[in-house]
Amino acid sequence: MTRKLPLGMLIDLAHTQTDDAARRLGALQNAHLNASQKLELLLQYRQDYHDQLDALMRDGLPSSQWRNYRNFLGTLDGAIEQQRAIAAQTETRLDTGRTDWQQQKRRLSSFDTLAERVRMQEMMAEAKREQRDSDERAARKFFDRASHPTL
Repeated sequence: MTRKLPLGMLIDLAHTQTDDAARRLGALQNAHLNASQKLELLLQYRQDYHDQLDALMRDGLPSSQWRNYRNFLGTLDGAIEQQRAIAAQTETRLDTGRTDWQQQKRRLSSFDTLAERVRMQEMMAEAKREQRDSDERAARKFFDRASHPTL
């Protein structure tokens, strides 16, 4: 058995869910930004290290030192690939979070539109009631005058 909630409660719930989705989206944006910044740092560090290796090789570098540099660059490349994967995951989560937030906003907007329609219908019904009451008073007044003519 489903229970119908009053429109005001649905709107409050939709506001809460939209706010929650916005907070989640903010956290996902921060996570993606952090992952992207870490990737940029690793890439910059790799470039600096590679430039340093190039400079040392121009001056002559013993093979053992060259192997150490190459091994370290290989390790750094592995870390870069891992960080790229993390950045891609955070981007996917961010896209999902953005979609969720947009859906919540649309849902809230739908409830707001519905509430506005209900409010307008209630105002129109009230205006009709007031018009009917006014017409009835005018009719009573007319009939009262007609049944009690003043001389």
